[in-house]
Amino acid sequence: MVRSQPESPYPTPLTMNKQTILLEKFPYRYVQCGTIEINGKPDCRIQKADSYTGRYRDMYLCDNEDQFCLAIEDFEYTKWLDPDRVPCYIKGDDTNE
Repeated sequence: MVRSQPESPYPTPLTMNKQTILLEKFPYRYVQCGTIEINGKPDCRIQKADSYTGRYRDMYLCDNEDQFCLAIEDFEYTKWLDPDRVPCYIKGDDTNE
């Protein structure tokens, strides 16, 4: 006999759909994972490749699409969001211009 879980009376905050990879800049990739049920906005995430396994894991869940777009446009901002404290916005670095 298979027991099924009773349905929760609470709505799930996220409807998981297939991940859509919008951009990949190793070791980061920018993905959209469906929509958030609470507000109907896209669930935007930045993922980082694990140096040992090579699999991508969620590194940062963006607050909104504007922050997500900024991270895509400004790679140094993505590094600034990285919890591994990756060097970013280095003084004298001319590659940001």
